[in-house]
Amino acid sequence: MHKKKAIIIGSGMAGMATATRLALNGYDVTVYEKNSGPGGKLTAFVKDNYRFDAGPSLFTQPENIIELFTLANEPIENYFSYKPVQIACKYFFENGKIINAYTDANLYATELKTQLGENPESVIGYLKNAEKLYENIGIFFLNNSLHKAKTWLNKGLGKALKTLKPGYLFTSLNRYNCKQFKAAETVQIFNRFATYNGSNPYKAPSMLSVIPHLEQNQGTFYPIGGMISITNALYQLAVGKGVSFHFNSPVNKIVVENGLVKGVIVAGKNISADTVISNGDVYFTYKNLLSSSSKADKILKQERSSSAVIFYWGIRKQFSQLHLYNIFFSNDYQREFDAIFNTNECYSDPTIYINITSKEEASQAPEGKENWFVMVNVPANTGQDWQERKATIKNSVITKLSRMLGEDIEALIETEETLDPMLIETQTASFMGSLYGTSSNSKLAAFFRHANFTSAIKGLYFCGGSVHPGGGIPLCLKSAKIVSELIEADDKKNRS
Repeated sequence: MHKKKAIIIGSGMAGMATATRLALNGYDVTVYEKNSGPGGKLTAFVKDNYRFDAGPSLFTQPENIIELFTLANEPIENYFSYKPVQIACKYFFENGKIINAYTDANLYATELKTQLGENPESVIGYLKNAEKLYENIGIFFLNNSLHKAKTWLNKGLGKALKTLKPGYLFTSLNRYNCKQFKAAETVQIFNRFATYNGSNPYKAPSMLSVIPHLEQNQGTFYPIGGMISITNALYQLAVGKGVSFHFNSPVNKIVVENGLVKGVIVAGKNISADTVISNGDVYFTYKNLLSSSSKADKILKQERSSSAVIFYWGIRKQFSQLHLYNIFFSNDYQREFDAIFNTNECYSDPTIYINITSKEEASQAPEGKENWFVMVNVPANTGQDWQERKATIKNSVITKLSRMLGEDIEALIETEETLDPMLIETQTASFMGSLYGTSSNSKLAAFFRHANFTSAIKGLYFCGGSVHPGGGIPLCLKSAKIVSELIEADDKKNRS
């Protein structure tokens, strides 16, 4: 029997997971990737004996990966291992307050009471409500296509709608948090979760209060070997299931005839396929691969998510007061988000995120030293001079950290690499360097995010962070499941 052929454009998390799922369903799967290796944004590099994860640094919901290995009937421990982290993040404020965000809710509530005078019942209640939102609404909307009629006939819809109060859509996350907590620092901590999908807590709906459930309730984890071990595991699994990968092989065009996908063009060669799945940014897919500027422009009507400037620093000292995940907050959070989303500027007092994997594995840095992944949220690229801005941001970051840690940080940096929105766009084909495609700043942003298929072109599908259900490793893996289920359902329909 003739094996149906599927081509996947891009080998990010969603691309590799989709490839494995389709191979298990009997497809002949080929992945074309423009870069020299797999992973999309999730890559790594070594410089001067310091090892750095280059992209996403937070690992939650390991069950998404476990499900894939279970489906493939492969023991995950042969490919990948991880361990729980007891402190999801360590928060530093300009007023000297320091908060350990324990993944044990009772410990966390006690910490916020001791350090900030926060009511423990407010914290426990908030996290319980986040769990309820996820169980009743999140699971339904994140695991199903929002653009298929059968989703709206699903028995889970009633429970979701019953839980979805108007306030979750029409009240901003900041306003919601201000009602829940009395300490300004607690509000700022829980406002921060809007940045998980590149959004503004002063505009994004309070439905985003569901996000802390993933990190605080379900747990935060560290992949042994760093985040790159996720990429390596998914790649090895896909190859083991017969998926063929072609690196340094950008797709030039998706071939469509009479509304039916026919394959792709790579290096001038026409390669046929029954199904094509784009794991690239949906904007670039329409503009460059389908030559449809009008469809691409329609996508641009939605606000882009934020981007980032990242410094990879080899630090010639160990800081006992720092943890795996650390946040040094801006003194004026609202002005920071105004700058990012309203004036497209980099704020002079940025919130600084530092990830240090050598805290979990000493081998990630030379003895007695640390590998710092230092990230600042910035606007998407609209033509700013990023070389100039990077220099300004670096100065701001060093000044702030030196003051708050009581050390001359600049004198401790012995190696450095940087990443900015222009490089993010070039390396990962994320339009404007947006880390999550579109933001969630509008009330119904989730419903306007591009579907995982298009009714205009039969056989063409989309996965990854720029389409439903959104950006970040867990959601990209969920998009892979949605896409493979859509393809399977369409195959059954075509056979009947």
